[in-house]
Parts: sequence; structure tokens; C-alpha cells
Amino acid sequence: MWPSGALSGSIADEPIFEMTLLFAGAEEMKRLVTLLLLISGSLATADDRPNFVIIMVDDMGYAGVSCFGNPYFNTPEIDRLAAEGMRLTDFHSSGTVCSPTRTGLLTGRYQQRAGIEAVIHPQHDHPEHRKGLQEVEVTFAERLQSEGYATALIGKWHQGYVHNSEVYHPQNHGFDEFIGYHSGNIDFISHVGDHGEHDWWHGRQQTEETGYVTDLINQYAINFIERNRERPFCLYIPHLAIHNPVQVRGDPVRRTEEDGWDRWKPADFEERIDKYRGMTLPIDEGVGQIRDKLVSLGIDRKTVVLFFSDNGAAAYDFPSGSPELRGNKGSVYEGGHKVPCIAWWPGRIAAGSESDSPTISIDVMPTLLSLAGLEPHTDRPMDGIDLSQLLLHGEVPNDRSLFWASLGNNGARAEAMRDGKWKLVVHHPKARQGSFENEQLELYRLDQDPSEKMDLAAEQPERAADMLRRLKSWYADTQRTATPQLGGWPR
Repeated sequence: MWPSGALSGSIADEPIFEMTLLFAGAEEMKRLVTLLLLISGSLATADDRPNFVIIMVDDMGYAGVSCFGNPYFNTPEIDRLAAEGMRLTDFHSSGTVCSPTRTGLLTGRYQQRAGIEAVIHPQHDHPEHRKGLQEVEVTFAERLQSEGYATALIGKWHQGYVHNSEVYHPQNHGFDEFIGYHSGNIDFISHVGDHGEHDWWHGRQQTEETGYVTDLINQYAINFIERNRERPFCLYIPHLAIHNPVQVRGDPVRRTEEDGWDRWKPADFEERIDKYRGMTLPIDEGVGQIRDKLVSLGIDRKTVVLFFSDNGAAAYDFPSGSPELRGNKGSVYEGGHKVPCIAWWPGRIAAGSESDSPTISIDVMPTLLSLAGLEPHTDRPMDGIDLSQLLLHGEVPNDRSLFWASLGNNGARAEAMRDGKWKLVVHHPKARQGSFENEQLELYRLDQDPSEKMDLAAEQPERAADMLRRLKSWYADTQRTATPQLGGWPR
């Protein structure tokens, strides 16, 4: 699926081409035209493949930016991206916490198939600590790298600790370059991770570097774009912000290897919003810097930028979620996984467009592959769908069901299924850790009740039972060939 105007600026536009046609005979002209068009088409295929910039923020709820309803402050650069592109107003993360969503994003498959259902926990004795992205998984970076794309990850990995296995290193999963951290969160100033160790890396080298994390991520993202402007590239930017620890530019260190974590406590709501603003606007600035750099280099019209969050708002940090949505980070209610999403590609995605089609983060990989002209791989089929026709032409995807299965740090499970306007929610109160005991069903009609306040399970028992059967069937299917992992909660 190539951009229009494939011959623009090609050999077919050169004056010598026109002169040759003027003096050539009919047969020679025909052969020459055929030859030059073949050459031109080949060059276009190599040169016109789009670049990709995937920006994923951390713990930002649906109303985290002003173009999605933030009432506290404006995010002008992100808003400009939305005004020049498409807002996806019913976009969801495939997980409700950090690690699982990242696995799904990277592979285009429900993360349950990779054996990563929960946070890859920093505590060494936690059941989920030793898990990570295994070699058998295929990422979008691997596919694009194999086709000549320059690839980089700048920011948060959270797909396994290298002290458990070198296999988990991002450069073993298709990224030419890695600058960032392996753990789930780090101090924005000291760069000490939630596992109590310094966690800032350049490739495979742990590096002492001064700087506020969001600024460093922005700086290295711009540098990567400048260095790779002459070739197709894929840049994955998973920010730490607005995840805790709560720190803005100029704040003190809150975590050290010696003293552990000093948790920030707001003096009042106004101070809380001030910190929220201070952690969000550097992301906004970075989005503007990336957009401006793409424009100044003249590669904006061949670059796709995606912006979204990894899960809903962390209730204990900032009020970035929409008050119309129930639940927060870790919840299978809408507030736990419905997040802002923007797609930008000047000249290809209509400015100011909007889609309310249900979409999910596992759709990103098949969309990237399609836009790069790559066929889906058959050995590890993707669960996500190609959204290119939606983005480029506004074509609504076929109806499908969406699924969530959440596993908390305490071993508590919850599941959900979206089927058109209906949503089933399953909780397991007082179940043993890691188990699916004590099913408690809730059923909501989202078109009439987006806040999930009116449980209709008692009024629609047959529908609820049918959706539960399909939800269990989906989960069983993910487990039949799930990638083996070290550790995990007992079933």
C-alpha cells in the first residue's frame, strides 16, 4: 500500500527523459517508456516507504490531553497533531497495566499468547519477576528491520530484566538502537529503577547520564530522526511520564540505590495539578519538536506518527481519566483501558478527521506492516487488524469482539469482552491468587451507558452467559500455544 504520486520527483520528471521521447521512434519510445517506468517504480518502492514514529505515554487516561477533554491545562502540540490528523475516540490498550500492553503492541497479538499477563514485577521474589519477551515472539521492529528499516527504542522497555536473561534485551527483538531503561519506572533525576538499581542504558551499556528523563528521550528521538532521514525508519518512543515517581524539572531525587523510594505527597489538589502539568508538558514539547523536525527535514509527508497511552489513569497520581468513564489503571472497566489516540500523516490522513470505530493497541503492528508493504507472517498470526483503510480512507473495519484479561500484582484476576454495544465484565472476589474462582458477571450496554453504571446481567442472563462462554473460549485459545515463561502465579 504505497503513497500516491509514486513517480513524483522520479526519473520520469527529468528533462532528458522528455527529449529522448521527442527524437525516438515509436517502438523505441514504447520500450524506453516501459524500461524507465520499471526503474522508476522500483526506486519509488525503495524510497517511498513511510517512516513510523510510535509515541506511547504511560498511565495517561482518556482525558489526559486537552483535545480529549483535559480541563486543567492545554497541550498545544498534541492538539495540533490531532488537528492535522485523526482522533480515534474509541481506542483501547490491550492491557490495563504496563508490561502486558507493551507485549501486545510489539507483537500484534494478545499478550496472553506470550505468557505476559501482569506487570513484570521488580521484586525478585515476586511470581511475575522472571518473565520476559521470549525469542520466539516476532515484533514489528524485527519485521521492519529485516526489510531495511532503521529501528530504535528510546524510553521504557519493561519486557524483562536482563539480569534474568539476556534474551530480554530489546536489541534482541529488532531494535538497532536502545536508549532507556528495562524496569517499569525510574527516578526521573537519579535514573534508579523500581528494582533498586541504576537503570539507564545506551545499548547494552549501563550509562551514567545527567538529565530529566523526558528531556533525554526527546533529545535522543530528534537525534535518531536526523541521522536516519535518508532511509526508512521506525522509532518507538515509550515515555515514562506520567507514571510515578512524581517529579517535574528541578525536583529533587526521590529514589536512590541506598535509600529506596521517597514517595511524593501533594500538599493540596492545586499542587497535584501543578505536578500533573509539569510532567505532561515536556511530552507535549517533545511531540512538537518531532513534528517540527520532520517538517524541517522535508519528510513529514512520508512519516506516520501515532500517539496513545499504555492504559488508563493511575488514580493515586493524576486525574487524567475522563469522569464519564468508570475505573482506572488496572481495571477492566472502560477507564482502565480506553485511552486517547491520534494518527498523523500529512497528505494521507485527513486533517481534523475522527473515528469512533472500536480499535485496540494490538492493531498497530498489522497497520505498520501494511503501510510498509509487508505481508503478515503466518507462523505467529496476529490478533490485531490492519487499520490503514480506516486511517487513509475512513473505511469502518468489520465488526469483531475485543477481549481483556487483567492480572494484578496481588494475583487478582478480572476479564472483559466487548461485543458491539455490549460489554461483559467478570470479577473474582475472594478468589485464590492467580485463580479464576468465584465468577461474578456484570453486563453493560455502552451506547446507552458509557459509564458502566447499570448492570444488566440479571435482565439479560442468556446474553451474559453466551458472552462468558466466548470469553472463556478466547482465553483457552490463547493458552493452548502460550509461550512458556519462568515463574507466574499458580493456577
